Amino acid sequence: MSVGVAAEVKSKLSVVEVVGETVALKKAGTTYKGLCPFHGEKTPSFTVSPSRQSYHCFGCGAHGDAIRFLMENQGLPFMDAVRDLAQRAGVTVPEGDAGPEELARAAEQREKRQTLTDVLARAGEHYKAALKSTPRAVDYLKRRGLTGEIAARFGLGYAPAGWRSLAGVFARYDDPLLAEAGLVIVQGESDEQKRYDRFRDRIMFPIRSVRGEIIGFGGRVIDEGEPKYLNSPETPLFVKGRELYGLYEARSALREAGYALVVEGYMDVVALAQAGLGQAVATLGTACTAEHVAKLFRFTDHVVFSFDGDTAGRRAAGRALEAALPHASDLRSVRFLFLPAEHDPDTFVREHGAAAFEQQVAAAVPLSRMLLQTAQDGCDLALPEGRARMLAQARPMVDLLPAGALRQQVMAEVARCGGTSSEQLAALWQPASPPRAGKPAQAGSTPTRRTALARNAATLLDRAVWLLLQRCDLWERIGADDHERMAAQAAPYGSFFALLDRCVHDQGALSRSGLVDWLRQAASGDAELAALLDRSAALHDLDDGVDALDDLRRVLLRLQLEQVNSERSLLVGAGQLAGDELVRFNELGRRHSELSAALTGSDPQPGQRPAGRL
Repeated sequence: MSVGVAAEVKSKLSVVEVVGETVALKKAGTTYKGLCPFHGEKTPSFTVSPSRQSYHCFGCGAHGDAIRFLMENQGLPFMDAVRDLAQRAGVTVPEGDAGPEELARAAEQREKRQTLTDVLARAGEHYKAALKSTPRAVDYLKRRGLTGEIAARFGLGYAPAGWRSLAGVFARYDDPLLAEAGLVIVQGESDEQKRYDRFRDRIMFPIRSVRGEIIGFGGRVIDEGEPKYLNSPETPLFVKGRELYGLYEARSALREAGYALVVEGYMDVVALAQAGLGQAVATLGTACTAEHVAKLFRFTDHVVFSFDGDTAGRRAAGRALEAALPHASDLRSVRFLFLPAEHDPDTFVREHGAAAFEQQVAAAVPLSRMLLQTAQDGCDLALPEGRARMLAQARPMVDLLPAGALRQQVMAEVARCGGTSSEQLAALWQPASPPRAGKPAQAGSTPTRRTALARNAATLLDRAVWLLLQRCDLWERIGADDHERMAAQAAPYGSFFALLDRCVHDQGALSRSGLVDWLRQAASGDAELAALLDRSAALHDLDDGVDALDDLRRVLLRLQLEQVNSERSLLVGAGQLAGDELVRFNELGRRHSELSAALTGSDPQPGQRPAGRL
């Protein structure tokens, strides 16, 4: 992305027009004034200057141009903001060395996304109109303590009970776009297909992107029924592991409150906003992912996760902890709030009020303490065995923390709880050196074996990076499990795959040079990732006739196999196997056989003994 494109975009768009889409501006002499969207205020101190093409807030100091405003207000990376404004201004954004076919495919994908967005917007208007004309649905929301104002702010609606209510909205009920957008379910073969609305007799919660476009819906039953909540299926616009309900509506409140509150349900978000706590967002029926956390940290440096105090809530908190650890730098704060067992955020704030809820937030558990509590689960710290187990359980979590003062402080706390010193713990966790030349190695458990496994895994990851730089469209042709597995790899590989996932989702398939440019901009300041991009981009192009998808799938299988081998090596190296360790070793043996068979294209024979089974 050249500086010239950004300059051309700014020259063709008025900053007043861009800012005015989200801020109510009034003429004041040669400038415009309004309430600052970046901090709470009652008297306007936010000015926009058409002559300077910039904005400035005398209250909080926020300032910049149209591109900066879009980045700050919508949490967009620089390139995404430029692309968004370029599309409005009719400016063509160069795509590197992309050929005509690649450019046409990218344009087709953008057009398809816009068409699906239009379809969902029409459905959203239909649901809002249906809510106004359905007293039963309105009464339900009133009983939940919601006002018409808050319902309008979140665009709440109602899906009528009929099987084909959308037939009255769209001229062609058999339009494939309705099914692709997740609004209509299609069953049966082409000659005898049955079509009906996915959402029927439900309160509808539009799910918006950070740009404010509807990308999906969540529907809640009014009376009894299953499932209680029904979400849109995953579509080209909507991927549950990436999106957060209420984020678009929460943008200003996030800055005013200084933190994001992550809850588990749509109604929790709306009820908290009703009580004046508009900084709440919710995951969409899935566990919190690293992408959720990364997206939140584009808007704030402080995140509080709120969970029920029951067993399920504790499990969900554990998954959120794993997702947050790689992003917990020295300047960021992550905390965990556990409400009394009889409450969720909705019921708590209605019964006790916003002030009492904020007191609960103030007492939330810091990430460091949550990590220690999780590591100590099932450990008797009065015994050497318990302390050793705690240290073993803490290590993979500490390894996820980025280097810095926080990681050192956490290691010191872990060492203290484990009855050892920071120096001893660092030595214990230091990777073992290979044995000296001539010294016999024990089969299966030597440092040499573990080092070789790690080296093999790194080589495979390098090849996966190279393949996906050549053909990033392959990312959409492998499964979600592979996406999660690759994004969870150690730095810089995990960072690469996480950014690639975001790029393909937001930009579609780019050429190699276009993708490298995008990744360099998005990963600015990450030296390790920059080095990975340098060495991968410098390699030769993909040879003609190579089945890149088959190659990538085999690399992914071999990576899984290396991981299985590595864990088996660690189990054997730990000594005699018994109990849970033996069960796990045998499970890994079965998985080893399955992966080996997949790589060779053969299936294990009935009764075949899995490799390494004891």
